[in-house]
Order: sequence, then structure tokens, then C-alpha cells
Amino acid sequence: MKMSQTYNQHVVKKGNKSLVLQTIQEFTPISRADIANQTGLNKGTVSSQVSELLNENLILESGPGVSSGGRRPVMLLFNHLAGYSIGVDIGVNYILGILTDLQGNIRNEKLIKFHDRTYEEIKDELFTIVDSLIESMPESPYGLVGIGIGVPGTVSTDGEILLAPNLNWKNINLRKTMEAKYNVPVQIENEANAGAYGEKKFGAGKDSSNIIYVSVGIGIGVGLILNGLLYKGNNGFSGELGHMTIEVDGPECRCGNQGCWELYASEKALVQSATEHGIKPESGQALSLESLNELAENGDAHVIRVFEEIGGYLGIGINNIINIFNPEQVIIGNRLASCSKWLEEPLKKKQGQTLFTHQKDLSIDFSQLSTHATALGVAAYASENFLTIDIQEV
Repeated sequence: MKMSQTYNQHVVKKGNKSLVLQTIQEFTPISRADIANQTGLNKGTVSSQVSELLNENLILESGPGVSSGGRRPVMLLFNHLAGYSIGVDIGVNYILGILTDLQGNIRNEKLIKFHDRTYEEIKDELFTIVDSLIESMPESPYGLVGIGIGVPGTVSTDGEILLAPNLNWKNINLRKTMEAKYNVPVQIENEANAGAYGEKKFGAGKDSSNIIYVSVGIGIGVGLILNGLLYKGNNGFSGELGHMTIEVDGPECRCGNQGCWELYASEKALVQSATEHGIKPESGQALSLESLNELAENGDAHVIRVFEEIGGYLGIGINNIINIFNPEQVIIGNRLASCSKWLEEPLKKKQGQTLFTHQKDLSIDFSQLSTHATALGVAAYASENFLTIDIQEV
């Protein structure tokens, strides 16, 4: 009985400490008295937890705040510079790495673009980016606290990349490799799940509880936020909606299916359609999202029609998702979000074809974080993992 009581007290203490830290993070600067009011904890408990957090350099005391009468209270701040996280988005033809503080503010970033690289070559580029970000990291009490990596594929619960068809990866244990090299916790996540979390935490989804995040790059991935929480499914593989069939007898996809959504509505589909229409940039540069966007900005009607065609197909898939999940918000992110001007109108036309009951209180928005949603999401995972472990181990 005594052991059970001790264990329960330990669990309660950890819970109280976590609650105090979360409250300071959310409402910084805040006084001890206001923490007690916000959390319902008594002042003695708040005071003891604050003392521990101060000793751990996770919070700071600042000057006195405003008082309604009597002595002015000492204000507490979350020490977002106590450590740093690295978030990496591995795409089919790029790697974006960011260095963030514990609050998710980007302190530095690196981008490498490439074409047709092997896993070993991409791994070397990844090391180059991470090494560069670590070198740029300011001094802090905890240094690098973790690395998060988003990849376009299915990821097991223990971080193994089971299948990333657009990268030609299968059964890759990148987490083990990274942890051995950098000696910090590493989290591997599906890029759309990470993007959904990034938008929920920092971007267009902050005020919504039920969000469908559609990541449209070379392929299409979908992240689901349901009732405020990231939904991963039974085995962690939910969101592979880029491979739902929208054309029964369509072309074969790399995944082995036919007529997949991403074959009609992705960046790759856009470039392929433009090629089939004989569109060529005047400058002689290769066809790409950037060159097509530039042509559309210059009023090229053929290019605009190609964008609108892609937008229509994008809308077909989004309609299917809306009819299944009845979300309050759909956020379109990743590289195609930069082309919202050409995609928005055909999307709205398709939206009118969803069940009218599902259109009520629904908004379709383009990402506020653009190409940074995934990197911010996995960096946030790394920071939160550090803060949770730190509290549990004390």
C-alpha cells in the first residue's frame, strides 16, 4: 500500500509539474497566483513546481507585473532558449531543415534541392544539413534536444520507414542511423501528419478542432486532426489518401494501384499535363512549378487552364474526404499552396458538389506556413518530447 501511495504521489507530482509548465508556456508572462487560478492547484504546489522548473532553467523570472493592490507579483516566463530542436522535411527532390527554439521560432534554415538521388546520397545530404544547423546553434543549457524528420511515406510506430514509393524507399531505419550519429532522440513521421500538426500548432488551423491537411507536392499526403488530436489509425498508417482511386481504369501508380488521386492532382501531374499540352517556358528553362507559376502570372491562358484542371482534380479528392470526415477546415499545403490564385476557383466549384449538409461551417484554406509546415511540425514533436522526458525523469 505504501509503495502504491508513493507511486501515485510521483505520478501526481509529474502531472502537476507538466501542467504548470504548459500553463507558463501558453500564458507567458504569468504570476504564480495566476497559475494557481488557471490550473486549480494550490499555491504551495505551484510554488514548489515553479522552484524546480527554475532550477532546471526551463522557466525564468522577470520583473514585477501589474498589481490590483498590494505587492506587485514576480512574473514567470517560459525559457524558449533553454534548448533547440531540428526539424527536417525530406521531399522527393529537396531537403528542408530548420533550427527552432523550444517555442517553435525558426532560428536558421537550410534547403538543398536535387534530382534522382539514392537513399545513401540523400542520407549524406541530410547529414550535411543537420551538421550545418548544429554548427549555427547558439549556446544554451540543454543544446540540441532532438531531431524530427518528416518523410513522404508510411512510418511504423517505432520510426521505420516502411514504404516511400516516390523516393523508392522500403524498410529504411533512418531513426536508428540518426540517433547513432547525433546521440539525441529522433522522431520520424509521415510528412502530411507532421504538416497537419504544424498547421494546428502554428498556422491556419490554430482555431479549429477537426482539420484535414492536404499536402500537395510531387505526391499527395493527408494529415487528419480529429477533435484536436492527430489521428493515425490502428497501425499509424492513416492519411494515405493520395492513393485513393478517382479513375477506375486510370494509369498505374508506383504504389501498384490504378487511377490514384496524386496522378491527377499533384505537382508531378501539373508538370506532366503542361508537357502534354506543349507548354514551354520562354526562357528555355525546364518545366517546373516555379516556371509554370511565372507563366500564369504573365497571363498565359494555356498554363492557367492547366492549373485549373489540376485544381478540379484536387477538388474531387477533397470532396471525397469532406463527405467521409465532415471537417470544419481543409488546409491545402506544401508546394502547390503557392499557386492558390489559380487553384481556388476550380476548388470552390467542386466544393459545391459535396453533400450540402457537409458544407455548413466548412472553410477551405491554403497553408499559412507554405513549405515549412512539416519541418515545424516535426521540430515541435522533438521539443515536446524533450520537455515531457525532462519532467518525467526529475
